[in-house]
Amino acid sequence: MPVWPGRPYPLGAHWDGGGVNFALFSERATGVELCLFERDGGWTETSRIPLREKTFQVWHGYVPDIGPGQAYGYRVDGPHEPHNGLRFNRHKLLLDPYARAIVRDLMWDDALYGVRNADGRPEFNDRDSGGCAPLGQVIDNAFDWGGDAHPRIAWHETVIYELHVKGFSQRHPDVPERLRGTYAGLASPACVRHFQELGVTAIELLPVHYHVDERFLVNRGRTNYWGYNTLGFFAPHPRYAADAADGAVREFKAMVRTLHAAGIEVILDVVYNHTGEGSADGPTLCLRGIDNPAYYRLAADQAAYIDVTGCGNSLRVAHPRCLQMIMDSLRYWVQEMRVDGFRFDLASALARETDHVDTLSAFFNAMHQDPVLSQVKLIAEPWDVGGGGYKVGEFPVIWTEWNDRYRDCVRRFWKGDSGTLGEFATRLAGSSDLYSDDGRSPSASINFITAHDGFTLRDLVSYDHKHNEANGEHNADGSNNNHSWNCGAEGPTDDQAINDLRARQQRNFLATLLLSQGVPMLLAGDELGQTQQGNNNAYCQDNELAWLNWDLSDDQRRLLDFVKHVARLRKSQPVFRRRHFFFGRPIHGEDAKDLYWVRPASGEMTLDDWRADHVRSLGMGLIGNQLDDVDDQGRPIVGDTYLLLFNARHDPIEFHSGERMRHRSWEVVVDTGEPELRSRLLAEASQLTLAPRSLTALRLIPL
Repeated sequence: MPVWPGRPYPLGAHWDGGGVNFALFSERATGVELCLFERDGGWTETSRIPLREKTFQVWHGYVPDIGPGQAYGYRVDGPHEPHNGLRFNRHKLLLDPYARAIVRDLMWDDALYGVRNADGRPEFNDRDSGGCAPLGQVIDNAFDWGGDAHPRIAWHETVIYELHVKGFSQRHPDVPERLRGTYAGLASPACVRHFQELGVTAIELLPVHYHVDERFLVNRGRTNYWGYNTLGFFAPHPRYAADAADGAVREFKAMVRTLHAAGIEVILDVVYNHTGEGSADGPTLCLRGIDNPAYYRLAADQAAYIDVTGCGNSLRVAHPRCLQMIMDSLRYWVQEMRVDGFRFDLASALARETDHVDTLSAFFNAMHQDPVLSQVKLIAEPWDVGGGGYKVGEFPVIWTEWNDRYRDCVRRFWKGDSGTLGEFATRLAGSSDLYSDDGRSPSASINFITAHDGFTLRDLVSYDHKHNEANGEHNADGSNNNHSWNCGAEGPTDDQAINDLRARQQRNFLATLLLSQGVPMLLAGDELGQTQQGNNNAYCQDNELAWLNWDLSDDQRRLLDFVKHVARLRKSQPVFRRRHFFFGRPIHGEDAKDLYWVRPASGEMTLDDWRADHVRSLGMGLIGNQLDDVDDQGRPIVGDTYLLLFNARHDPIEFHSGERMRHRSWEVVVDTGEPELRSRLLAEASQLTLAPRSLTALRLIPL
């Protein structure tokens, strides 16, 4: 088959209508062969084409008369010197790291590994792994986007909904069976309607980049369900497509187009901190065999990998070509696939050029100056597992962060732990202690009670301890620090009092989340009372344990209605989604401050009240005409005034309003102490009794 010189840029495989240009970076390789495959029941390697042109360390060639649908991989030659960090093996078929589609998934075989010597360490293996390695596929990028545009929803208007593509719709009765568990399923009318009724403005998808299942999971008959084991940073995972191969690309684009039309953004959870090739004992599938020292952080002896991810390796983000791959991938997903933002898994690992986390590293500098990526939603998981990796509140100004301090504090408050009141108030008000000193706003805080990693909300109030036996790891996996409370019995119970308390606690958590300053993130299924039977690490449970169950009881339907009600309240009232932090003083020269903290016995909280460990009740007054905000025409935004009352005690408590609330009429708009939704008017709220462990929201009726 003829090959022309072609071009070194762009990297990857690109069809121009007459043929395909292939370009692969490898600084240390001595030779690169392009391998073409055809399908004849299985996949047969039909051609090996040496790429003889090398420009700026990029091997390239143009193959005429091939196009979309062509399957391919690479064989890269060079020294096999693991002690020097070099792991070339011309017998191993490798996936193009820039492949836009995956036409054949990984099939595990011993040939993926080296044979082992007497000491148990892997050696060079010249067996051909072409029959089991993933294959890339050339695609046609053409797609009819119609009038699609990024919704560009402001951060303070954003409500995030974290979900798994497959798990969300796999059991949904109103999604056509053929589309369940797919990108197309997420775009079905039933799913879009659910998002809209919840007030969701952005769905955050657990990893959809092409990922592989670890060998130990395959041996147990399980898979990496969550997908945090990426191998291809440009290709949508084909298992989530109703159609295969490059159909996954078109199906993903169609999903985005449909969600955008409904006013919903798409955020990807991305894993650029490590790859699925694992530790030094792992398989050679892609980057390891292309240029190991360029793509991975190696230990001083060059044989082992520096691992700050807990997954066996860490990408060498400081290397220009590794950084280029990450930036090219991100821009591709924004510009070609039209996603609206990213949540970066273990983001601290991306800031390590040495052993230290540096938010002025090459990665963050590149993100800040990039005209495309600096304008989308950027969310950091602000930690990794390396020393000094916990960086909550320390990311650069254009970033938002998962706020685990919010999660832990709110859990502890409603659990009834002492000494939580002061921090609870800070978290309700937007966590200014973490984000105000560098010019960020309350929206820098991504507030969450639960996420994919941990208990579901229902399990949070039903279990004191994790129950991960189904994972096959002797219950040793998953966090032991959950701040959970089973309300009196471990797991399911017929005790109605306990079940009523659990339902109330779920309402408490959800109302707190949606009425706090900052950006709320709901875990898919929490609004349905989803349980994983106490499993707080369901990463390998691709089954009914982790898939959402849409067969709802009456109690679950009441919970869903409650969440929709509170979500509508948040959306309708600007006082719950401020763009700026509170001042704690009058803004417009009026008598009223923008924020009051009220004690049950009447009057504002005193220093002694804040310091008292036993205090578990609090009122928060939000003044609607003190928003310090304007609309697009520069007109002041004015909302209603609200009083939020929190009682984490095990007994009822009376709130006395004091002079400010006397002789005014109030409407109770949320009461978690009541299982049924209903509003009621209070002619005068001079005294109000809160049920045990409950939250009440009052709206001041204007004069």
